[in-house]
Amino acid sequence: MKLYEGSRSLAGAVVTVDGRPLDPRYDLRRLSPAGFEWTYEGAGPQQLALALLADHLGDDARALALHEAFMRAVVAELDNAWELTSDDIAEALRRL
Repeated sequence: MKLYEGSRSLAGAVVTVDGRPLDPRYDLRRLSPAGFEWTYEGAGPQQLALALLADHLGDDARALALHEAFMRAVVAELDNAWELTSDDIAEALRRL
């Protein structure tokens, strides 16, 4: 099971998967020039939702199709520091 973690520091927002930086997946779609964000709806949270889903699903087309709904349901509701497991993401996708 993968562990996704996000936190903020003076250097900005940091998101990891199993302790390694999460790829923002700009190759799929560049939604935010400033990178990842969360706790609201917008470009940064959309980029995070896309990256989380692409990594979790391993299916770029499905990640692109679901990232906006996932951003609204999950990413916009995250606290400043957060953890999500692959099980948490799978459960959220079942509810969408």
